[in-house]
Amino acid sequence: MKHYPPRSHRPRRPSITIPPFHAVPLRHRTDGWAPVRQAEFIGHLAATRSVAAAARGVSMARETAYRLRARFGAQGFAAAWDVALASVQSEAGRARLDAALEAARAAKQADRKVTIAELEWRVASGLWQVMLRGGRYVGVVRKPDETALLALLSRTRAAAGRA
Repeated sequence: MKHYPPRSHRPRRPSITIPPFHAVPLRHRTDGWAPVRQAEFIGHLAATRSVAAAARGVSMARETAYRLRARFGAQGFAAAWDVALASVQSEAGRARLDAALEAARAAKQADRKVTIAELEWRVASGLWQVMLRGGRYVGVVRKPDETALLALLSRTRAAAGRA
């Protein structure tokens, strides 16, 4: 006869959907903040709500996570970080969540002043979607960024037309 452990009846916090984000453009290093490691960090951050525990979950230091957040081109990563830590329990928490979601939408759009190198990075790394089920981190999915690809194609066509 099988014996199943009793289910825990702890209340789950309301589920928050983290919007897809672009990884911070960095040099490729096997021991560094690769795009998949950045997405996993956001997932652990949403599950644990602790920067130190999330950094330990991806075998990185807490200080390097804060440095990564402050880098140029980290707007999407920082917005996903804010959404992961947002709380919907209070009015102020909901306001912070709305502001973080708006910042995530703005960071996902390709700006007119984005360089071709940055567009190439966005096409190569894609968009990262953190998957949460019941407030628990279950994985990440990489999605292609068609908007960046179309912007890159239009810029290269325009440059070819001028030559």
